[in-house]
Amino acid sequence: MTPPPLSPTTHLGPVTLLARDLEGLTAFYARLLGLSTAPDGANRVVLSAHGTPLLRLEAAPDLPRAPVSRPGLYHTAFLLPTRADLGRWVAHAAGLGSGLGSGDHLVSEAFYLSDPEGNGIEVYADRPREGWTWRGGQVQMDTLTVDVPGVLAEAGITLDALRTGEAPPYAGAPAGTTLGHVHLKVGHAAEAAQFYRAVLGLEVVSHLPGAAFLSWGGYHHHLGLNEWHTRGQGRPEAPAAGLSGFEVRTPDLAPLREEGGWEDLGDALRRADPWGNVVTVRRG
Repeated sequence: MTPPPLSPTTHLGPVTLLARDLEGLTAFYARLLGLSTAPDGANRVVLSAHGTPLLRLEAAPDLPRAPVSRPGLYHTAFLLPTRADLGRWVAHAAGLGSGLGSGDHLVSEAFYLSDPEGNGIEVYADRPREGWTWRGGQVQMDTLTVDVPGVLAEAGITLDALRTGEAPPYAGAPAGTTLGHVHLKVGHAAEAAQFYRAVLGLEVVSHLPGAAFLSWGGYHHHLGLNEWHTRGQGRPEAPAAGLSGFEVRTPDLAPLREEGGWEDLGDALRRADPWGNVVTVRRG
């Protein structure tokens, strides 16, 4: 199948999570990321950065917690505009007592943690695009040690200030914070990459053992796919808390309508991948 020709400006909209404790999870994300909150119906909350929705939470108190071996969300990745913004956030997260993992991926510097219901989170800042290395259409990525003192220094914060609690208070998510990428757990990464290339026109830009990374417009990745915990799994038979779906924003829905295979919602199109991960595409 020829991939649909979507605009290179196509990008991600918000991720929706089913929350066992809506109030608690809302407070967690608002505090951790400095997001504003607003009700979106009786049992739903939207969290935004300067008017840009990044995350929707839906109450699902009766659902079980999703096991690690279930296809679904690996992490939601929040992209900060600058390395200095990342440094300010790291100091804030450390002050909250958040245990952070990290990785220097050559194209970006990233920090990792999980929310109280086990949903993965990445907070990162990109390195300038002119410094990314491409070979044969593949962007070079790795996982190296992050220079944490260097990240903090960009924000004018020292490790001593961090240890003594003298870092400046966090002013909240900066303007320009976006949903940079979403990373999914699937039963077969190569098959999932073929699916998303065929239905959303994404290009595969990097591979790791058991994983694939795809993007529009030459980004390092808008979508990550891995089978590290879920190899051989199919679509889950019963619902669970965690990922409800994620959105894609593109200027023109016509190429997707012409391809067919989508549920037409009028102002949006929706379909699920073979592992039950739901994607909704809206104009934007």
